[in-house]
Amino acid sequence: MKQVPITDWLQKLPGGMMLVPLILGSLVGTFAPDFLQLGSFTTALFKNSALPLIGLLILATGAQINARQSTGVFKRCGVVLLGKTLIPALLVIVYGNIFGREGILGVSLIAAMIAFTNSNGGLWLALAGQYGNEEDRGAYIASGLNDGPFFTLLALGLSGHANVPWQAIVGTVIPFIVGFVWGNVDRKFADMMKPTAAITIPFFSFALGTGINLNNLITGGMTGILLGIAVTVVTGTLCFIGYRWFVKDSNPGIGFAAGTTAGNAVSSVIVVTQADPSFASFQGVATAQIAAAVLVTALLSPLFTHYMSKRYAKVKQGA
Repeated sequence: MKQVPITDWLQKLPGGMMLVPLILGSLVGTFAPDFLQLGSFTTALFKNSALPLIGLLILATGAQINARQSTGVFKRCGVVLLGKTLIPALLVIVYGNIFGREGILGVSLIAAMIAFTNSNGGLWLALAGQYGNEEDRGAYIASGLNDGPFFTLLALGLSGHANVPWQAIVGTVIPFIVGFVWGNVDRKFADMMKPTAAITIPFFSFALGTGINLNNLITGGMTGILLGIAVTVVTGTLCFIGYRWFVKDSNPGIGFAAGTTAGNAVSSVIVVTQADPSFASFQGVATAQIAAAVLVTALLSPLFTHYMSKRYAKVKQGA
């Protein structure tokens, strides 16, 4: 049988393993919803699989974080967490205080919080490997920590913008802790779990897409482009400044490698709406916006990282 390189095509498209299944799921949910009601394994996998697969991915992410890292790695990790998660979360809370849950230009509070506080760990590894050193690559730990709904729920709950039960916050972090502990006491388990993201993301993305009306996907995609540009510019600049101030032995241009939105940040929308159902009306558009932001940041972040890294290298040589 002639082979069709579908996987290769998807991997060449930034965020393709998440975006394409999400769009396909939206098409099926909009035009062939009866297919999703067949029951048994069909309904379980293609419609109801998002939460369990997301939980498995969070556990696998925790397993990849090695506690035996140098102080230089943890310093870089702190800079990225500060510039990509903590400060952006505070800025989005202010955004919510001023404009409310609805936000402006159709970008809701929930969409902004998720897009700004999650980072693409795979892209960080690729760019840090190209423009940085091993300690920069090790700062992937930051992506492991912020890549999920924990900080989103925590920020929304503490800010008063959401009524998030403490059980929901704890529930999001337990799989991560289990994976972290198990992966550090048994590195074979960590190795076994490495392919989890590649396996789960297409399937939970399709399941998430089935709940998105195609009109929301189109509308959300347009405003999501603006959201993605803002994420790269704001969080990339914050991490660039953090690198310049606190990391003296690396090229600060690498900070822009954190100006991304993680592909599985899309999954955080359903977690937040389940924790606080009052956000349910934003779910469809917010999911589409975050999906668009994933694609836009995956394109812009490497360009900014390359430009700023080369520019800093020239300045340093001139000095």
